[in-house]
Amino acid sequence: MNLTSKRENLKKLYVPLGLAIARTGIHPNLITLISLFLGTVSAYFFYNEKVLTAVSFLILSGLFDLIDGVVARETERTSKFGEVFDWVADKWVDGFVLGAVGFAFASPFVATTAVVVSMLHSFIKPVAYAEIGYSERVRGKIKDPLEGIGFFGRPETHLTLITFALLERAHFPLGLNFGIKLVALLTLISLLVRIIYLYKHYGKEYE
Repeated sequence: MNLTSKRENLKKLYVPLGLAIARTGIHPNLITLISLFLGTVSAYFFYNEKVLTAVSFLILSGLFDLIDGVVARETERTSKFGEVFDWVADKWVDGFVLGAVGFAFASPFVATTAVVVSMLHSFIKPVAYAEIGYSERVRGKIKDPLEGIGFFGRPETHLTLITFALLERAHFPLGLNFGIKLVALLTLISLLVRIIYLYKHYGKEYE
């Protein structure tokens, strides 16, 4: 799947909105904070099984997450802090949303598994940057082989949750109980794909 690798094709859908918001003078870090807040609210509604409201806030959170970078570049306010804060906000939202869905619709074990494998799936990248040495940046983003390795990251997770939330609302047999388990399983497999890739390319002992 790997929607992240298709991000360039998706830019035409959200860049115009980002450019319009940039003209208001709003700081990109505030947009990131709004994304974090909206994602947290989404988790709250998921936990209380208000799935349509939760989905609405999750979509808005994702949209603000996409446009903060556009605003930062357009207003020339990119910063290392902003990049770190964006990463933290993403993981905050993912952790709360996955945990809330897991606890509300499945079990504590499923919730824990989904959160842990999601965090590791993302965390493996900065570890690789530090230990292997990826550092080249293109427009502020580190370009590395792991960007195209694996098939189930943050965009796929959100799309799956939204799909099964709508099925849950429609009282379809396969709702969020199945959806959160599927997210956990596919994220785990994608994580293993990344680990295997790193082992194949960097598994030799130091000379």
